[in-house]
Amino acid sequence: MIAVSIGLAMDAFAVAIANGMQAPRLRLADVLRVGLCFGFFQGLMTTVGFLLGHGFCRLIQSFDHWIAFALLAAIGGKMLYDAIRGEEAAEIADALNHLPTLLSQGVATSIDALAVGVSFSLLHVELAPLALSIAVVAALAGGLGVVIGQRLGLVLQRAATVIGGLVLIAIGLRILISHLATGI
Repeated sequence: MIAVSIGLAMDAFAVAIANGMQAPRLRLADVLRVGLCFGFFQGLMTTVGFLLGHGFCRLIQSFDHWIAFALLAAIGGKMLYDAIRGEEAAEIADALNHLPTLLSQGVATSIDALAVGVSFSLLHVELAPLALSIAVVAALAGGLGVVIGQRLGLVLQRAATVIGGLVLIAIGLRILISHLATGI
């Protein structure tokens, strides 16, 4: 269960690093907000997938990767646009506190958890320990990622926004390509 939790948390970790790279200053509230958002959506999507079972997975499986790609590409594209336009880092860092952006990232990085929930429901695994493990690991990964990203952002400064945007787009592309390549 822990290995599955860590695997699911890797996208949240990478997105959190991209978020942290934008933040010149990072408060504990920022770390908690990012961590709790990612943990909440990972746990929620696992639970929803578990409860809806196999039929729903087949329904969403044909386009879930497109949703994740679109959300991450849009957010990453906006970061690139802002960096090219020369927007100040402090203004860009507001994305860390911008609830719709953070929620979009939470959803985009947790769509795979929906399928995992469905899969584990078919294996008759207990829901509470599964969802809790996935949520806690994702929350820790999100919090740690934003701290690591912020430290990297201080070193890389303006390039951090470009790198962060490219990372988000790359994650979206990876999700899309991996689903298209496997035919899921």
